[in-house]
Amino acid sequence: MAYALYLAITVPLTVLVARTLSRHGKTFLEDVFQDEQALAHSVNQLLVVGFYLVSLGFVTLFLTSDDIVLDARDVFEMLSVKVGTVALVLGVMHVGNVLVFNGIRRKHLNHATARPVPVPPPHPGYPAPAPHPAP
Repeated sequence: MAYALYLAITVPLTVLVARTLSRHGKTFLEDVFQDEQALAHSVNQLLVVGFYLVSLGFVTLFLTSDDIVLDARDVFEMLSVKVGTVALVLGVMHVGNVLVFNGIRRKHLNHATARPVPVPPPHPGYPAPAPHPAP
């Protein structure tokens, strides 16, 4: 009974967090990769799949318990520890995803704003300098 309650709480919680990350992450990535919508969709899907694998793996591994459950109070105490731990792990994973999104955004913005150094016009009578290769 306690296992069924644990799964009935943690699996929907995981799905809710993953859908929220997917929906808002997709909007964020589409803004970052304005000219590459397919890339934004792919990155979003990969992050969501990774989130599901890690979080549902944790939920499954955390399913077992050595606690002796004698009454309803023991069930609620065990569930509170387990569900609370899962919620904390999901929160940490959410922060991790936000940091990944921010890193992708920062890298993309830095790349987009990097401009080559303008070459001054040549002096009359001198040949134009050869262009330098990009770093």
